[in-house]
Amino acid sequence: MTAKPDRVVVITGASSGIGAATARRIATPDTALVIHARSNIDGLTNVADLCREQGAAAATATSDLTEAAASSNLIALAQTEFGRVDQIVSNAGAARRAEFGDLQESGLRADTELIGMAFFRLIDAALPDLKSSHWGRVVAVSSFVAHTFGANDSVFPATSFAKSGLEGLAKALAWQLAPHGTTVNCVVPGYTRKDPTGHAAIAPAAWEAARRTTPDQKLGEPEDVAATIAFFLGRDASHITGQTLHVDGGLSLL
Repeated sequence: MTAKPDRVVVITGASSGIGAATARRIATPDTALVIHARSNIDGLTNVADLCREQGAAAATATSDLTEAAASSNLIALAQTEFGRVDQIVSNAGAARRAEFGDLQESGLRADTELIGMAFFRLIDAALPDLKSSHWGRVVAVSSFVAHTFGANDSVFPATSFAKSGLEGLAKALAWQLAPHGTTVNCVVPGYTRKDPTGHAAIAPAAWEAARRTTPDQKLGEPEDVAATIAFFLGRDASHITGQTLHVDGGLSLL
C-alpha cells in the first residue's frame, strides 16, 4: 500500500479469537494495522498475512503488556511505521479462575496490569494522536465476568475486578475525548468460542453447559464480537460514546 491510510489501528491480543477476527474484518486498503500478541508469533503472522491479502498494511509486535514499557513501545511502533495512531482496540487479557482463598495477590496484580494498566498506558502514549485524529476511536473489550456472577459455578474475582476497572477508565476517557470528536466505547462478550490455539478458561466439557446457560442457546463466535467492534470503529458510530454494549446472547439478563 503506497497511499497514506485513512486510519491507523492498534489491536492488542490479535493472534487469535476476537482480536484476530477484528483485524480481519477491518482490513481494507485504506487501513493500516498494528497487531499485537504476547507470544503466539505464528498466529499473529498468519493474521497479518491475511490482512495484507485484503489490501491493508500490517505491522506486528510481540510483547508482554504487564511490562510497563510495552504499551508505549507498541504505540511508538505504530507512529514509526505509519505516522500516527487513530484507533485502539484494547483486547489483550486473560481469565483467571481462582476464588477467594485460592486467589493470590500476585494474580490480582497481574490481571490489573494486563487489562487496566495496559489500557491506561496505551492511551497515555497515544493521547495526542487520539485528540488530533480525524477518525479517533477507542474500543475496550471487557467481559461478562464483570457483570454476571456464578454462571456455571464459575467466578473470576481478579478478572472481574480488572474488567470493571477497564470499563470505568473507558467511560472517563470518553468524557475527556468527546470534545475532540474521538469516541470511546466498551464491548462485553459473553461465552465466546475459542480458536484451537487460543486460551480457554473453562474445561472443554463446560462449553456445552455455557451454551445451555446462555438465553439464546448459542455460544458466541469471535466474528460476532468483531462485528460490534468494527461498528464502533466505523464512521457511522461517530455520535456514540461512553457506551457499554453486551454481545452475549442475553447472558447479562440472568
